Amino acid sequence: MRTIRFLLQKEFRQIFRNRAILMLILVMPVMQLIILPFAADYEIKNINLSVVDHDHSPYSRLLISEITASGYFKLQGYHTSVKAAYGLIEEGRADLVLEIPRGFERNLIREGEQTLFIAINAINGTKAGLGGAYLTEIIGNYSRDIRVAQVEPMRFSTLPTVEVIPSNRFNPMLNYQYFMVPGILAILLTMVGGFLSALNIVKEKEVGTIEQINVTPIRKHHFILGKLIPFWILGNVVFTLGLLVSWLIYGIFPQGSIAAMYGFVWVYLLALLGFGLLVSTYTDTQQQAMFIMFFFMMVFILMGGLFTPIDSMPGWAQVISAFNPVSYLVEVMRMVILKGSGWKAILPHLGAISGFAVILNGWAVWNYRKTN
Repeated sequence: MRTIRFLLQKEFRQIFRNRAILMLILVMPVMQLIILPFAADYEIKNINLSVVDHDHSPYSRLLISEITASGYFKLQGYHTSVKAAYGLIEEGRADLVLEIPRGFERNLIREGEQTLFIAINAINGTKAGLGGAYLTEIIGNYSRDIRVAQVEPMRFSTLPTVEVIPSNRFNPMLNYQYFMVPGILAILLTMVGGFLSALNIVKEKEVGTIEQINVTPIRKHHFILGKLIPFWILGNVVFTLGLLVSWLIYGIFPQGSIAAMYGFVWVYLLALLGFGLLVSTYTDTQQQAMFIMFFFMMVFILMGGLFTPIDSMPGWAQVISAFNPVSYLVEVMRMVILKGSGWKAILPHLGAISGFAVILNGWAVWNYRKTN
């Protein structure tokens, strides 16, 4: 313990000596957590719509009015031909084209059916898919309203009806910030802890102080613990600041056991910092460590379940996600903060991340060489 105490004093002096880096460690994640959830919105709005109305009837004008009144679409104008509307898509000024054929009102009233044509700009797949779904839903509601209006009231009253009342558990208002903030906090904690630990031992190599440490009687596990504990403490500080921002800015407070969440984060930081130190033992320069960590961070973030559900991924990707520590943290954060889970619910995730912590830190200690 005396040896570790001296190593910790050295590490903390180095950290507090560079005030700019310390401010970035503490201020940058807070600023990102304040800004990113407002920008990362899963709800698509201001979808540019171009309309080609060949009918010019009261029914077609009513349909266009309902589409624009939904708040999701922004009408770019009327056109006399589909070719002119396609020009707006090619110029990037329109996302959807709706063509209403001639005889729209007549066929809808007499025949009870009518086909509409929708062209979607699919360069942005997410915007195209949601925009097409929104427009299809609005047209479907319009069609049902027209059919109800055409049915005689006495006859319609005898028809059976089914009323569906949805209940959204854990996020009743479907507020995307409740869904995004825990995940973004997990990503920020991962990035701060991962990059700082990966650059730690490499910095000693570049400065030349690693040789001075190697000639001392310090054991390898003492050295790794001295490098791990300071950033483990800083990681907990960053996580606590993130929870305070989530509560003060977004009104998000953990519904489950705070002790269980902190317990998982403590073990998670051990695994993450162990991985960073492992990378640091394999590299000789900070540039190498940065590029390696950037590669793994991209995989961790994109396959961590924040943007794409893991169950929707291909089978091989789900296997890779099982070895992704970020996926466990994102899921536990949402379970505790939104679902109100406790120790019992997160035990499988805690067991997996504990295995990562033991393997990665043991590997880092084994790979660290005191002699060249």
